[in-house]
Amino acid sequence: MLWQRVKSVLSQKFSDHDFKLWIEPLQCVHDDAQSVELAGPDPYFCSWVKDNYLTDIQDALQDVGFTGEAVRLSVSETRKAQPEKKQSQLRLPSMPVARSTVRTLHPRYTFAEFMVGESNALAYSACEAMANGDCALSPCLFIEAGTGLGKSHLTHAVAHHITSHSPGTRLHYVTSQQLTSEMVRSIKNNTMEHFKEKYHNQCDVLLMEDVQSLAGRTKTQAELAEALDVLMDCGKRVIFTGVVSPRNIPDIDDGVRSRLSSGLITTINPPDRRTRCLIIERKARNNKLALSGEIIEFLADRIQGDIRRVESAIIGLKAKASLHKTVPNLDMVKEIVAGIIGQRQELSAVLIRNFVAGQFNVSIEDMQSKGRKKVIAFPRQVSMYLARKLTEEALSEIGKAFNRDHSTVVHSIRVISEAIVRSGSIRGQVEHLVERLRNQG
Repeated sequence: MLWQRVKSVLSQKFSDHDFKLWIEPLQCVHDDAQSVELAGPDPYFCSWVKDNYLTDIQDALQDVGFTGEAVRLSVSETRKAQPEKKQSQLRLPSMPVARSTVRTLHPRYTFAEFMVGESNALAYSACEAMANGDCALSPCLFIEAGTGLGKSHLTHAVAHHITSHSPGTRLHYVTSQQLTSEMVRSIKNNTMEHFKEKYHNQCDVLLMEDVQSLAGRTKTQAELAEALDVLMDCGKRVIFTGVVSPRNIPDIDDGVRSRLSSGLITTINPPDRRTRCLIIERKARNNKLALSGEIIEFLADRIQGDIRRVESAIIGLKAKASLHKTVPNLDMVKEIVAGIIGQRQELSAVLIRNFVAGQFNVSIEDMQSKGRKKVIAFPRQVSMYLARKLTEEALSEIGKAFNRDHSTVVHSIRVISEAIVRSGSIRGQVEHLVERLRNQG
């Protein structure tokens, strides 16, 4: 039998202790000309064998004449079916002393639950690659994002993936405040050697959030710089998050700043309108709340930036609908939103510009640029027309919102006025925008 011949080869290569501990428990559940599938007793065991013995197993297979390439490891089905028994924890020889230290993970902060859009696609792809051990771009990643834009969701997702798929990986997931507190305790207890051992030699992946909190903490910065030198020299994976980029963190040592900037730096921007609608749909579905398209669009228009406010609105809406034993309606939503972000500001050229930009899926930078392409010029002219129609602002004030003078505003108003007379389609678009703007109050 193929596996018996392989075990015979491996028994000559390993000590009796390692062979009995890591090779003997493996069972061959399938083999053919192309692949071999081996089963181990639990996920941790399989992960350790994959990381430390798989190459030797593949070499032994070739030695006995196996010409295929695929060797798969899985958890034994018989072991899965057995109820777990409580037993004292034993530390197996040849395994790392240090365990992973992972903060409590949000159960829904996974890659599958993350809504990807243009504003966060690079950060998502980089985190997914890091979670899978692909460091082709860089083993070090810095994610810059404001509050509630998804940086914690991504780091939680990385931790979820690693603990599920590679349980043998030594993962340390902390905030900069937690790292500082841990270091202070180590100094007080005279256990700094243990602290250094943990972050220098017993760490495969380091996730650290809120790096900006290191500002002014000289001793923590020095210890982090030392640990990063060791980890990066060994090709370990490191992910940082912060509300500002490394170059803008105040009171931080230049050496630490350089190390934080040594890998890929990616920014998560506020989601565009389409992505906000998808996020609202997903969160409503997770809360078993049915929302009409009108309500979803209203929430997407009113709540921008911090996604946690969307969650707050969904929870409040669900509670209010349950209390009144009715389905959510627009009046109910307006009341909930007003409690979260306050009453709607008076319409202004800036607010109208931002709203129209979202409707036409163009950026604010485009609206203020000198670009004359129709896909940019038309929304800009519509915005100026609506600002004149719906506000009391002077032509010069309207022009400032678009980096234009008053003559450009006059021209835009004339162009849209004439287009409304000629084209029923344009008239319908403008009337729809007017209604949407007025209904947001």
